[in-house]
Amino acid sequence: MATPLKKQLWIALILTSLISVGFAMLPIPFWLAYLGSINLVTLVFYGWDKWRATKQKSRTPEWCLHLLALLGGSPGAWVAQQCFRHKTVKRSFRIVFWLIVVLQAIVIFLWWRYLKNP
Repeated sequence: MATPLKKQLWIALILTSLISVGFAMLPIPFWLAYLGSINLVTLVFYGWDKWRATKQKSRTPEWCLHLLALLGGSPGAWVAQQCFRHKTVKRSFRIVFWLIVVLQAIVIFLWWRYLKNP
């Protein structure tokens, strides 16, 4: 049986897939549908974690939130941090989050510079 931690990750991946398929039915590129869905799921997971924190219940592990950001949900994570005032104080969490954002910015720049415009 999967641990609650693995269940949360599976739920995130399944939700992202389902929402991506729904967005893909729109006349937009699949990568845009994916980014929209991963950001929506990331936002929901941050909100869920904040709610669980206020109720003093089991929480979503930080690595799971970071993984969602790394998979493309960093804009959703940032919006959730601002809206829910969640994960904005813990310095170690913020450092990892911003390292993920910088890594993504570098990857996007390199893709744009060397692959999209050879």
